[in-house]
Amino acid sequence: MGRTAIQLYTLRGIDEPLPALLESVAETTFDGVEFAHRVADANREAVVEALGDTGLAVAAAHVGLETLETDYEGTTALYEELGCTDLVVPWLDPSHFESEAAIAEVAERLNAVAQRLAEDGFSLHYHNHDQEFVDRGEHAAMDELLARTDDSIGFELDLGWANAAGADPVALLDRYGDRISHVHFADADAESMACVELGEGDLDLDACLEAARDAGVEWYIYEHDEPTDPRESLAHGAKTLDEAR
Repeated sequence: MGRTAIQLYTLRGIDEPLPALLESVAETTFDGVEFAHRVADANREAVVEALGDTGLAVAAAHVGLETLETDYEGTTALYEELGCTDLVVPWLDPSHFESEAAIAEVAERLNAVAQRLAEDGFSLHYHNHDQEFVDRGEHAAMDELLARTDDSIGFELDLGWANAAGADPVALLDRYGDRISHVHFADADAESMACVELGEGDLDLDACLEAARDAGVEWYIYEHDEPTDPRESLAHGAKTLDEAR
């Protein structure tokens, strides 16, 4: 099994500076973190120092596509300083998947950004929610997007959202394993689409873990979009993934 991390969006409800959150993560068995939006406003030197003190690795960072397009230099400078070379587009609204033309347009944008990033030593990934699995006839929109984007663009598969949308996450890991180095271990109630703690929803966790191992996934990233108690969720996620090693 690869290394484990937590998507720090899970802990956004904790009113502490980012370095303090990193210290809390380091008290668990997580090997690393995946940054979210608040890192851009944090004290850079303090974050770098906290990473060094805790020994936490940086699995990746979620960065909006528009941010990469409009502030490329500033964004790459930030993540270069943090030692993060894997950047993940975390969200595209449903309008980008409503037609073949819309998918083609956003694929072209992703390809352009990915090429520029590659020239500077970064890798680009795309993270799904549920809107990407809208039925487009023979395939889901996600399949069309991956077909139209360069193979160098990674697919950060969110297991919980894919499952809740009616897709088979194990089949996705099998089909796209060569593009999947980072996986979000999240869970949801497929009927209500509500996010729940890992192992408490409709996700077949054991089957997904086996498929992730078979695919050679490098980072097992825990996330809960709406935790009731972020600190309890942090402990639960670490324990659940640690027991799966």
